[in-house]
Amino acid sequence: MAEFAVISDVHGNLEALQAVLADIYARKKQRKAARLRILFIGDAVGYGPNPNECVAAIDRHAHVKIAGNHDWGVLGLTDISFFNANARAAIRWTGDVITPENRETLEGFRLAASIGKESIFLVHGSPKEPEEWHYILYMSDAEENFGCFSEKICIVGHSHLPFIMERLPSGDIVVEKSCAKLSENRFIINAGSVGQPRDGDPRACYLWLTGGTAEFIRVPYDMERTRRKIIAAGLPLPLADRLERGL
Repeated sequence: MAEFAVISDVHGNLEALQAVLADIYARKKQRKAARLRILFIGDAVGYGPNPNECVAAIDRHAHVKIAGNHDWGVLGLTDISFFNANARAAIRWTGDVITPENRETLEGFRLAASIGKESIFLVHGSPKEPEEWHYILYMSDAEENFGCFSEKICIVGHSHLPFIMERLPSGDIVVEKSCAKLSENRFIINAGSVGQPRDGDPRACYLWLTGGTAEFIRVPYDMERTRRKIIAAGLPLPLADRLERGL
């Protein structure tokens, strides 16, 4: 099985993205992972001050690129009236500064994708109605969504909360928060967030997936620089403050 680095919810945070990419390539070299593939599963933009740089970097480094609700919000493909006030303000600001080239790049992101050989399904929100941006937060959400994909593993983002849900042969679902052995059972895995973690750990988070293990990697980055740029751009102050709390 190839090795995969899965990144999600960058949200215009260039410092976090650069730190994660540097960590991915360092691990690739250390592990001699010649078949490493980087998978991006949504929300390149929104909240953060560097949407253009992040879209360009994701386009350059990721082998598969999935759209998120904030990406679609900037493109006018989803209704942002359901977003909170700070998110709406950031979407409008991003729409004003995004270049035509990067807008075209976002338009090329897919809603979902399957890596057939590895039996992995990729989507930002959930395999059930991907365009509706449902969250998978509870056991009941997972139970419903296990029936909406045929692959062994489904990897999602959207909530910014990393987890690994494993469905046992009995039908029971167990949850891990750091790493898990990939048995013959089926899994729903949330890759966490590169640019705006919400699990209380402010470090950037991404998922490393091998043939036998799923593991979350946490990477520190220059958060203060990102905060200063958010404030200088005139984006809502809470978008800067929440980075320190990881919430």
